[in-house]
Amino acid sequence: MDGTRSIRAKSGTNLGGASAHNRRIMIDALRVNGALSRADLARATGLTPQAVSNIIDELARDGLVRSQASVRKGRGQPATPYQLVPEGAFAIGLQIDRHVTRTVIVNLVGDVLVQMEAKLPAGGPAEGVVVVLDLLARARKALMAQIPGAGDRLVGLGIAMPGPFGINTLYDDPWMMTAWQNFPLVDSIAKGTGLEVALQNDASAAATAERLLGAAHGLDHVICIYFGYGLGTGLILNGELYGGAHSNAGEIGMILLLAPGDDSDVEPLEHYASMASLCKLLDLDPSEPELFAMVTDAVLRGGPKLEQWMDNVAERLRRTVQVLESIFDPQTIILCGGAPRVLIDRLVEKIEPLLPSIAERARRYPERRLQAGLADPWSAALGAAAEPIARAFDPRFSAILKTA
Repeated sequence: MDGTRSIRAKSGTNLGGASAHNRRIMIDALRVNGALSRADLARATGLTPQAVSNIIDELARDGLVRSQASVRKGRGQPATPYQLVPEGAFAIGLQIDRHVTRTVIVNLVGDVLVQMEAKLPAGGPAEGVVVVLDLLARARKALMAQIPGAGDRLVGLGIAMPGPFGINTLYDDPWMMTAWQNFPLVDSIAKGTGLEVALQNDASAAATAERLLGAAHGLDHVICIYFGYGLGTGLILNGELYGGAHSNAGEIGMILLLAPGDDSDVEPLEHYASMASLCKLLDLDPSEPELFAMVTDAVLRGGPKLEQWMDNVAERLRRTVQVLESIFDPQTIILCGGAPRVLIDRLVEKIEPLLPSIAERARRYPERRLQAGLADPWSAALGAAAEPIARAFDPRFSAILKTA
């Protein structure tokens, strides 16, 4: 292998009792960079060649990595590259939104193998969970039909749904999913599937998807603004997803942000900047199956009313970006979410030029302070599926602890 190749990897530790951390370091380096030799891995992670060899052998026995054909570069023994085995692990993602539930199943490298959705009944979570469990059962059956034995390598199930969670509301806010949030959803899904289940808000799930497959791939300090039915952010800080004390970190949709022309009775930010706000403007039903196509058509046709709405949203998000940069000092901010591609791209264009902030510097990586990310109704479900993969294999401080 070329010794001058720039490899992105975190530092491993040669201290005893840290094998779980080092396994995660190795898997993360292979996911970010692709195939690497043992020498590449040792140089990038700071682990001893013997430690790398032991871990690679262990991962190979577990069916998580495999060798490629040896490559000769100059003199000496040819190097053998190693790569992740896509079929080494699988995970299920489940998105529960106000009108629909979606599920995806991915492999270790993030390839989507199964993708299904179902409309949620109006009766609330007691009826809805029956629909959800049926959807999950059909998805698992489809996976087994593709890859017999894949069920034995399912590492878990991630759920994404709108937050905030566990807050006291002073009024009946139709934007919130209070009934679902108060329902024992995690326990019900875990009991019905037999899998380890974790819950996160949809913005955090979208950030996980961006890190696995999108614009945040290989970055450690990223803010993902999720533009969906509501508005939120997923915070990737020091390479890990940050949820806060109650999993509500990044709920910028609740911010009371004044913009030019506002009076003192300003509403939460997501009442101005969200798909729900746009649907209200265009008199569209958010549960409409063809909503993305209808919004795309409206954006392409344009018109004074829509342009004014986008200008208003852009002004509010421009100020929001400046605040987020000033507080978190990210490498970049990504605008993504459950919204059509054309809308996300137009908003990014309109938010420019950005306000001055500490993010302005002569040399930047990535070059852009703000960029467009994944724009897909399935992005939250994909991120939910990526969460069990990250939980099982990504480097994190908790993996070093004896209790991990």
